[in-house]
Order: sequence, then structure tokens, then C-alpha cells
Amino acid sequence: MGIHAEDDDPFEEQRESAENPMRRLFGEYGRENAFQFLVGLLASVFARLLDLLPPVLLGFALDAIFRDDKPFTALWLVPDAWLPADPQGQLWVTVGLIGAAFTFGAGFHWIRNWGWNSFAQNIQHSVRTDTYDKMQRLNMDFFADKQTGEMMSILSNDVNRLERFLNDGMNSMFRLSVMVLGIAAILFYYNWQLAFVALVAVPAIALFTWKFIQTIQPKYADVRSSVGTVNSRLENNLGGIQVIKTSNTEGYESDRVEDVSQDYFDANWDAISTRIKFFPGLRLLAGFSFVATFLAGGLWVLMPADAGGPGPLTGTLSAGEFVTFILLTQRFIWPMAQFGQIINMYQRARASSERIFGLMDEPSRIEEDPAAEALVVDEGEVVYDDVTFGYDEGETIVEDVSFEVEGGDTLALVGPTGAGKSTVLKLLLRMYDVDDGAIRIDGTDLRDVTIPSLRKSIGYVSQETFLFYGTVEENITYGTFDATEEEIVEAAKMAEAHDFIENLPDGYDTEIGERGVKLSGGQRQRISIARAILKDPEILILDEATSDVDTETEMLIQRSLDELTADRTTFAIAHRLSTIKDADKIVVLEDGEIVERGSHGDLLDNDGLYAHLWGVQAGEIDELPEEFIERAAERQARTDAIDVDD
Repeated sequence: MGIHAEDDDPFEEQRESAENPMRRLFGEYGRENAFQFLVGLLASVFARLLDLLPPVLLGFALDAIFRDDKPFTALWLVPDAWLPADPQGQLWVTVGLIGAAFTFGAGFHWIRNWGWNSFAQNIQHSVRTDTYDKMQRLNMDFFADKQTGEMMSILSNDVNRLERFLNDGMNSMFRLSVMVLGIAAILFYYNWQLAFVALVAVPAIALFTWKFIQTIQPKYADVRSSVGTVNSRLENNLGGIQVIKTSNTEGYESDRVEDVSQDYFDANWDAISTRIKFFPGLRLLAGFSFVATFLAGGLWVLMPADAGGPGPLTGTLSAGEFVTFILLTQRFIWPMAQFGQIINMYQRARASSERIFGLMDEPSRIEEDPAAEALVVDEGEVVYDDVTFGYDEGETIVEDVSFEVEGGDTLALVGPTGAGKSTVLKLLLRMYDVDDGAIRIDGTDLRDVTIPSLRKSIGYVSQETFLFYGTVEENITYGTFDATEEEIVEAAKMAEAHDFIENLPDGYDTEIGERGVKLSGGQRQRISIARAILKDPEILILDEATSDVDTETEMLIQRSLDELTADRTTFAIAHRLSTIKDADKIVVLEDGEIVERGSHGDLLDNDGLYAHLWGVQAGEIDELPEEFIERAAERQARTDAIDVDD
């Protein structure tokens, strides 16, 4: 199975929308770390210039010792008057200068590394935290078609790739720039004719590098895409390890992991095969340049002083100059070849920055009014006014839903699976915004208040209980971090969780594992309920809050919930209708529309959908009308079709 980045990258749309990502990277984040950048840049320049001194000084030393016609002067470093007249003295001066060059060079290298590492690490930290902050504030519909492994790839792989470019790439770029320009200047200063011989391979190296980049980039795009696929598969499997074990599908999942890993292997090996051909080719070109320089320079040195150079070359070349040429030529050609690596790192960093900034620029379907004020709940009255909503354009999930809940009352939403019950309540939390109509709390439209104040006023217990890795206490106090120990215990008691918590190895300090894997489903749900109780919200949403507990525990929790909901507005969804029969008002949904409303007794008397659902749970299936069973089958078929499409 082939990997195609254009087809498989789930963030392709975000990448295409990102404008000038690298300019933004340096503009928005580089400006904050300008000091570290300047330190790294200046230290790189001085460190590399000092690296070039030993070969130059060695050439001067050879001429000073072995050629009387050209005394050693060390050029600008030491005035002639300061130098000893004898060759041995000049040798000691040379040794001292070379030692000083290495010593100061080491110091500048340390400063250089500090500057670039600090620059890269600071930006990496800021980009990762900003990207995560943006990601967690995106609407829920963004996460509906993204896998966790794919999003982790941005926060981990892409951000790390930026760090590598900002550290290794920028460091190498300035290092090589100084080396290439400095060496070229020295070579041309010594002997411009031999310098052209030494640089004869540069155009070929540049062309070869350009062709390599054109070839390798699509291959690296395939590798990036396959990494996200592997991460997603591993994330899914590790998260569902219990299902894998109970289904006895370890072999099946091993095969699936092997398939995606093989795709990654094939894509990566394709890139590796290209890369390992590139560098030997560069060595061959560099070797050709070195041989040409060695041959021309060697012949030139061996010729009599009055004979000029070999072939069209004119003038003289000393042994010291020849040695300096040989040493610097080796240092010159390889940096030229490494520019290909730097360009490659830049291209990969650019692709990563496109994904990162494309994600940061992702428009939010929910936009908070800049003039919005904090919600203040007084009575707790909630009104749905002709609310219509669909997750995608052209698809309506909830249509013309209207009802009113008096402050302190309990409203229950019931209906078949897929009727839109949970969606209705998620609109109250502004997980999504309504397409038409309005939702008001105490007469204030939800769109006119700040989202944090709205969600602070609402306690939400989901049917999909999620616990964080940590202790029992940390999960109960999540969102109410300043709670006292007495308040925590009281909330646990009201959720019928205190007794089982006390029996855990470390009580409230017991580590419960990832997603609470060490607890049963009912225990996890009771901790989730305790979390909502501790929050003490003005409005409470119970979305199948007791679906994972046994009947006896449900009875105990329901007793506590009755006490909790006595003086606050409450919304409850329950498939077990016995838990909501005492609600002040019951609203029955079917296909996103309200088909019935009233009290438990009234709805039973109506002999409609609610009465039929009640009959199903009472075991009166044989007494149900055929029309109800046919509609139930149709609804299930529609639900299954939606699941397949998703």
C-alpha cells in the first residue's frame, strides 16, 4: 500500500492555508529570543574564523622555517617588529598563536552552542504550548475527524523538527557560510589562479545538491505522512488494549501494526536509499576537486621559481601556500556539500511550520463576542427558542426545539438512540453554536456571555466517563482545585464513592492509571459524579450519569442526586426511564424533533413513543404496536448508516 502525503495528510487543508510560515516563525517567536540569536550568530562567526587560523599560520610557519626569501610575518596578527628574527623564535610565536586560536575558539564554540540551543529550546517550548492551547480551544467538530495520533504528531514530531532546524540547521548554516566565505577569501588572497582550480567542482556540487533536494522532498513527505499513520494506529490499539485482549485479537492487531509499520519502513527506506547515494557522490566530486588542486599545486611548487606555474598558470607558489591550500580545500568542498542537508532541514521545518501555523489559524466555529460579559445565574431559568443545529452544512441533527425549564426544576430528555438528546445539551454548554434560534439562561443569550463563565455555571456528567492519569483526589477536584478535604469527602459520599475509595490501597491518594483503568466502570462514573457535585454548579447536566453502575448502586446515587438537584436547574438523559419518571417535565425527542412533552403520567396516558419505550423496559414487547417496531428498525438503520459514514 503506497503512502501519498496529498491524500493521507489530515492537515493538508491547514497546511495550504498557512501563509509565510517561516517568516511568522522568526517574526512571532524569533523576536522574543533575539538576544540568544545574536549571541549564537556572533559566536559562530568568531568561532569559525578562529578555526581557519591554524592552517594559515601553519603555511606561514613553513615558509618562515624553510624559505628565507619569504620571512614569516603572520600578516595582521603580529607586527613585523614584534617577531623574532630567527626561525625557531618564529616557530614558538606560531605555536602560541595556534594555541590561542584553539583556546579562544573553544570558548566561542561554547557560547555559540549556548546561544543556538537556548534560541531553539525557547521557541520550541513557546510553539508547543501555543499550539496545544489553540488546539484545545478548537470546536469539537474539529476533533471529530482527527485521530489522537495525528494531532500528537504535530505537538511532538513537527515541533521537534522545528527545534532541530533552529538549533542544528541555523547553527550549521552560519557555520558553513563563514567557512565557505572565509576560505574562499583566503584562497583568492593567496593565489587566485589555484583558487579557481580548487573550486572547479563547486558548480557540479551545487547542481547535484539541487537534484537531490528535488528528489528527496516527496519522499520525506511520504515519511511524515506514514509517521502520523503509525502513531494513530498505536494510539488506538494501546487505548483499546482491554478490548483487544478480551476479543482475543492480538494477532490481528499485530498484523495491522505490522502493515502500517511496513508502510513507514518502505517510505523511510526509499528516502534512505536516495540519501545514502547522495553523500558518496558528493565525496567523489570533492575528491576530484582535491586531486586537481593537489596535482596543480604540487607541480607548481616543484617547478623552478622562474618557470611560472603549470600550463596557463603564472607566478610562483610557495610550499607554505600549497599546504594551506590543501588543508583549506578539504574544508571548503565539504561545507558546500552540507548546504544540501541544511536546505533539506529547512524544507522539512517549513512543512512542519505549515501544519503548526495552519492549525493555529484554524477558524473557530464558536466565536466569543469581544463585548461579552460574565454570566451571572440568578433563577437558573433555561429557554430553548426554536433551536436548529447540524454538525455539517445540509445535515440537521436538531430542528425547531423549544422548551422552557424553570429555575430549580428538572427536565428529562428521552428518546431512541440518535434522537439528538446529547446534542441538545451540548448546545447548552456551547460545545457548538446553534444554527438558528437561541438558548437563554435567565433571559441572556448564551452568545452574549463569556464561555468560561458559562461553563463554570454548569456541571456536566457525561455518559462517556473520562478520568485523568493521577490520584482519585486529583480527579475529583479537577476544575475545583481549591476544594478542602472535607468538601472532597462530602462530594464523594454524595456520589456513593467514599466507601470504595477508602478501601483502595492508598485511599484518595491511590493512582488510578491512565483513564482510570484500575477502576471499574461504575467506580469511574461515581468519581465523575463526585467531580460535578464538588463543583456545586447552578445548572446540572446528567447525560446517562448512572449508565455504568448496577441497580443497587444506581438507587443509592439517585437518592443523592435527588438531594443535589433539589434546588438547582437540572437536565437529565437516561435510557432507564425509571430514573427520570419523577422529573418536573419530560421532553421526548425523535429524529431531532420534539414529539411529546409532559409528566410521566401524562405521557403514559398519551400512549405515544414514551409509553412504548416504557413498555420495552417493562418487558411488554409483545404488546407493542408493529408500527413502533418498524420505526425502531428504521431509526437503527439510519444510525448505522451515519456511523459508517463517520
